[in-house]
Amino acid sequence: MNGKNPAPSGTATPARRHRVWRLGADVDTDQLAPGAYMKFSIEEIARHCLERVRPEFAAQVRPGDVIVAGPGFGIGSSREQAAAALVTLGVSAVIAPSYSGLYFRNAFNVGLMLLTCADAETLAEGEHVALDLEGSRVVRDDGGVLPCAPIPAFLRDMVQAGGLLPQLKRRLADGTLQAHPMR
Repeated sequence: MNGKNPAPSGTATPARRHRVWRLGADVDTDQLAPGAYMKFSIEEIARHCLERVRPEFAAQVRPGDVIVAGPGFGIGSSREQAAAALVTLGVSAVIAPSYSGLYFRNAFNVGLMLLTCADAETLAEGEHVALDLEGSRVVRDDGGVLPCAPIPAFLRDMVQAGGLLPQLKRRLADGTLQAHPMR
């Protein structure tokens, strides 16, 4: 395995470039986390991530790489492992024009950044990009910019923390998690 997902920084920096892996439209959860491996650990599931469409992906992806796909990324079942496999492989973000609603929420819950960019498919395989999360944009090596839908601060914070559970644990530990007002 390539290790934990390196959370993208809040702003683009010239030092942090991400290699693009291109996929098509309608990448489904069974391609990301094949059903035949669901009884195994997330590390084993990740070894088979995208093997039907990009057999080399799991062995060659490196921490910090990003996936760029067409519309409908994450369609299919609600399995959280589909996003967790990418985190386990070290993928920093997915950039696509649209996502399945369930996949969208699962991704942030496990610490995977999703950027919704109408022009995502203009990015090429192997291209290097910077992610400006606060500015909601992808910056190309040639200086070109792809605008993306704004990412709410609470979702950026969730990814920075490594997902929902680590975020809640951190907030409990530092006292920033407020007790429910009905208590």
